Amino acid sequence: MAATLRPTLPGLTTSLGLLFMAGAAALLMAAPIRRPAPNLPLAQTAIVPATTLLHRLDGEYSRAGRPVDAPRVEINIREPLEIMRYQVSAAEYARCVAAGACTPLDSPALRGDLAVTGVSHLDASDYARWLSRETGATWRLPTDREWAQAAGSRFIDDARGLSGGETNPALRWLADYEREANRKAASNPAPRPVGSFGANEYGVYDIAGNIWEWTQTCLRRVSLDAAGRTVGETSNCGIYIVEGQHRAPMTFFIRNPKAGGCSVATPPDNLGFRLVRERSWRDRLPASFIRRLPA
Repeated sequence: MAATLRPTLPGLTTSLGLLFMAGAAALLMAAPIRRPAPNLPLAQTAIVPATTLLHRLDGEYSRAGRPVDAPRVEINIREPLEIMRYQVSAAEYARCVAAGACTPLDSPALRGDLAVTGVSHLDASDYARWLSRETGATWRLPTDREWAQAAGSRFIDDARGLSGGETNPALRWLADYEREANRKAASNPAPRPVGSFGANEYGVYDIAGNIWEWTQTCLRRVSLDAAGRTVGETSNCGIYIVEGQHRAPMTFFIRNPKAGGCSVATPPDNLGFRLVRERSWRDRLPASFIRRLPA
């Protein structure tokens, strides 16, 4: 009897394994996804379509030892982007502080409808982790390119006209500093209620207003030869790019940009942030298939 059964056991085991795997897969597809009920209002988001950008690359570039503007290249972005319509507000950040998940601010805003400012990269990252836990979705800071995608026509190309052939590059830096200083003198840098600077063509508000936004892009320093070929590149992830009316590299723990951390142009007026919501596997399924799945 044993001799008769022995040859059939491998086939039987394989069949049972396949049946078990198929049953488990069916249960997984049929069971609703358990997400924690959010204890806070859900953030309003905008869907920015896939696009092709003529984009000034991030980073500090030099040619033959002299500073030059970063190359401007065409970038094909194939995926849409879901991003917060508004910068995170003071009231929203205060909820994270109250939950013990975010560090209290040095100078909290007097009004909850103001965009939160005085936040470091660490603070913004802590908030993203907390919001992800609270909502069951994955929230994170945008990359430099994603921020440019969301900014659309409001992205400011802040090239300084540096070609590497200047006999005294310091003159260009001084002119740039004077331009930014005059802009600051003519504007009010005080944070304003969210939405004060209006929406762009994608329904994203306050892009390139008076609050610079943290990204997850690390500072790059790129060296080019006389022909424009890259001969060296270093990346420093203790410094991140912040985006606004101009790009600025900022040390990850800096809350007040006037305290240091910006090596190009004048410091940003304020440091704040908004987050990207990553698409889940369900977001990538056809709508007709999603309608057949349990809620």
